[in-house]
Amino acid sequence: MSATIQLKGSEEVASRNAARRRSKQREQQWYLGLALATACGFLIFGAASVCYRSVWHQHSSPQPAIEAYITAVTLVLAAIGMEFYARWAHKALWHDFTPGWDVHKSHHTKRVGPFEANDMFSGMNAAPAIALCAYGFFAPGLVAAFCFGAGIGITIFGISYMFVHDGLVHKRFPTGSMGKIPFLRRVAAAHSLHHIDKFNGVPYGLFLGPQELARVGGTDDLNRQVERQIAIEKQRAASNSLALKAS
Repeated sequence: MSATIQLKGSEEVASRNAARRRSKQREQQWYLGLALATACGFLIFGAASVCYRSVWHQHSSPQPAIEAYITAVTLVLAAIGMEFYARWAHKALWHDFTPGWDVHKSHHTKRVGPFEANDMFSGMNAAPAIALCAYGFFAPGLVAAFCFGAGIGITIFGISYMFVHDGLVHKRFPTGSMGKIPFLRRVAAAHSLHHIDKFNGVPYGLFLGPQELARVGGTDDLNRQVERQIAIEKQRAASNSLALKAS
């Protein structure tokens, strides 16, 4: 009798676990579709708008070559500068500022469902990028070229952040072999240390997280975290291989 009850209990647990896995897989596939649609849409729209803007304003602008140069340089600087802005905003506005933390703390707790309150910050960051791109696209002149480049640079950073932070680090959608790239592996490990909060929240940035940790003496911890992640990946791969053989 007790053996039968234990068997039923085990079957119920296995059934619930399987249902949770299916639910998580659906969430991941949905989020992956959204991420890919966003990235592909931006690549197509971005490339088309850059080409169209240069042709559209070629005759109305007295300095089309300078405008193109300003756009290109501003794009690169904006994408790089966003890492430093994100580092500052993450600490000053999302952790140290109580109203910001009230929203951001959803990212530091177990998520239920595909979204969390913290996702609203993505929309807030997208708004100025859209405004800059729109103004820079429709208006001629050097200021508009500057705004256009800044908007595209911010957007490039945002999409990169989404794939690395949401996909690679927090597994909200599959990222394929991205995690095998040594630089991105260390970036992911550094961000996981932020969630452990061993170094008072450092790193607050993402792509330069390893450098932030180095400044507070966290390189050894980062290296150990990378090794742990590699071991977990190997264990998961071995488990999947055994499951395939069993099936």
